Amino acid sequence: MGFTQELVSWSYEQKCQKAVESLKKRGFTAVYCKTGQEAVDYIIREAKEASTIGFGGSMSIADLKIADTLREMGKELLIHGAPGLSPEERLSVMRRQLTCDLFLTSTNALTMTGCLVNIDGTGNRAASMFFGPKKVIVVAGRNKLVSDTEEALKRIKMYAAPPNAKRLNYQTPCAKTGFCADCDSPDRICRITTILERKPRLTDIHVLVINEDLGF
Repeated sequence: MGFTQELVSWSYEQKCQKAVESLKKRGFTAVYCKTGQEAVDYIIREAKEASTIGFGGSMSIADLKIADTLREMGKELLIHGAPGLSPEERLSVMRRQLTCDLFLTSTNALTMTGCLVNIDGTGNRAASMFFGPKKVIVVAGRNKLVSDTEEALKRIKMYAAPPNAKRLNYQTPCAKTGFCADCDSPDRICRITTILERKPRLTDIHVLVINEDLGF
């Protein structure tokens, strides 16, 4: 690692640690991970007692490449984006994610004050984050850090929604131009906005703040 990269990593570490501190004050179990591998190791430990593990369609989780390891551990993986599923099967998987033992997802934005901000099209990911699963692990790369909820919403519309719409092959203006148009498209993915200001009363949420860029 060059000197410039060391300084950038150091700067991000301070921000990540501050976010972790803020999350803890809001009741979340929060952990700083220096690398994605540290996050993978944490997830594997927490997954030992789980039989069913739901995946929230997160590119950050995909970047960690953990699915095969969990499958080899004998876990039943609930992945609604798996190839070959019919619409009915896909919906059934999403509903089962709501009551799985462990739900893995990311967050669209994490404020330095400790709030998790997300925008969904269907709402299954957001819903599973705050009620239903026995345990939820949210991974947040350093690229998700923002100062406050206003900046969080801007980040999601500008940097997260367009590539996500393109990934899903939706016919939205942002999937063509890369810019949010606050559209009325039938394929619009910005339909449900959630802000977790405190840990939900009945959900065990662990937030892993990682000093690497993950997802979008």
